[in-house]
Amino acid sequence: MTIVEKMEEQTIGVAKVDTLKQKMELLGILCNDSCVPGRYTNLLCPKVYIDGRAAHNEVKKIVQFSGQMTEESLRLEPPGEKITAYFSERMISDETLRRNAVMQRSGDKDIIAFTYKRNGLLVGCKFRSIEKRYWKAKGSENTLYGIDDINDAAEIIIVEGEIDKLSVEEAGFCNCVSVPDGAPGKSSNKLPPVEKVSRIILATDNDKPGQALARDIALRLGTHRCWQVRWPKKDESSYYKDANEVLRHMGPDALRKVIENAKPYYLCISDRVVSSDKHKPGRIPAS
Repeated sequence: MTIVEKMEEQTIGVAKVDTLKQKMELLGILCNDSCVPGRYTNLLCPKVYIDGRAAHNEVKKIVQFSGQMTEESLRLEPPGEKITAYFSERMISDETLRRNAVMQRSGDKDIIAFTYKRNGLLVGCKFRSIEKRYWKAKGSENTLYGIDDINDAAEIIIVEGEIDKLSVEEAGFCNCVSVPDGAPGKSSNKLPPVEKVSRIILATDNDKPGQALARDIALRLGTHRCWQVRWPKKDESSYYKDANEVLRHMGPDALRKVIENAKPYYLCISDRVVSSDKHKPGRIPAS
């Protein structure tokens, strides 16, 4: 084999390795400079178990890849004009986006990236298209969005989505977290430690799934320390649904007052029972 033929073979080999690395990254296996042909790297595939069996939903202990997730590995970049305009329409400032490290997919101006951090390290990322389609980066931890903002907090606010967490911050409250997957589902399984928390404000959505989530959180963390936000009326027949709706239509001062006026959870439950009883047919009020 001539020198030229050897060089051509090496070039083809490098191209194949690069292609293989790209395919591995799609599976959640991050390759660094130590990943070279002929060397054992002990990388783990997040789709299989240690003994080689394929992973499936019924089994809980899944082997995750060991590499540290980074903005570079996820191909993230600061949000461009289209995404900042999207948030501006929802009254979310550039400053709030920067503080919460909201980004976009590199080269894709329609994909928002909500970065999840714990102790300052990137541990997950939820992507959201402008059309409101969600998915997570492979290897993401199922943790609370904004968990670092409630470290050592005596009072915390829990909302149902990332945009609501950003909205609450616009109203002046940084001590806020969002459940990772909305409601209903298993979101309440990922709740903050509450040993030092004396007051928990539940600002979930004003619908049946949101009320179910608030009830589940209150029962798990203790109804005695839970307060619930009462979203204001939008018109004669409807109420605002969540924090961002109030921020957009009433402004940050109004949202702050709504949160500050949260009622003890047990009173909210009593009010709902009374309201439900009033609408039951055939009920005769006491004289």
